[in-house]
Amino acid sequence: MGGKKNTRRARVVSAKRAEKPVKPWTGAEIEEAFRRFEKANPHPEGELHHKDAFTLLVAVVLSAQATDAGVNKATPALFKAADTPQKMLKLGEAKVRDLIKTIGLYRMKAKNVIALSKKLIADFGGKVPGTHEALESLPGVGRKTANVVLNIAFGKPTIAVDTHIFRVSNRTGLAAGKDVHEVEMGLLARVPDRFKLHAHHWLILHGRYVCKARLPDCPGCLISDLCNWPEKRV
Repeated sequence: MGGKKNTRRARVVSAKRAEKPVKPWTGAEIEEAFRRFEKANPHPEGELHHKDAFTLLVAVVLSAQATDAGVNKATPALFKAADTPQKMLKLGEAKVRDLIKTIGLYRMKAKNVIALSKKLIADFGGKVPGTHEALESLPGVGRKTANVVLNIAFGKPTIAVDTHIFRVSNRTGLAAGKDVHEVEMGLLARVPDRFKLHAHHWLILHGRYVCKARLPDCPGCLISDLCNWPEKRV
């Protein structure tokens, strides 16, 4: 019994330690981190395949709770058949569903793709709008999706916080927050303006390939000396 109590107690202590915020980066440290990201990858790009604002919008909607790689396997055939809202509407929900069935939640996503195509035609002349409010009025489009589209398609300095960016921001001391909105607001306030356009890509790529949830590559991390995570493996 005593052993079980000790194990339980250790888990509680570990959980409390994990929840404790790390020391926030200074302005100089943030500047240095993004200077290094820029030097290593001056022109970062998103990994979802697309050719214009509409195909980007659809790809991002499809990527919810799915990997970019998985989406990229399904979209070539979809975009070959329909690369405009008009063609997508003509294609129909059943055919869209058939073309994206390898992606998680494909039934709901097919429904949203048809619905957003219909709304783009009815309310926006078939064009993808360039504001948060208009984008978030489309079926299946939330703030994160809107931020990705505004950043990539319209060149706006938005930061879409996904699970990777949320982890990196909290783990390093860059911009801690209890939810994605708090982290987004923290990043917008703390990241220097000259880095904001590409901040989303640098952070998501860093979280996806280096600062991974399990077994992060701390020895290969270009900001490991700045990182305040107490469990970093350096």
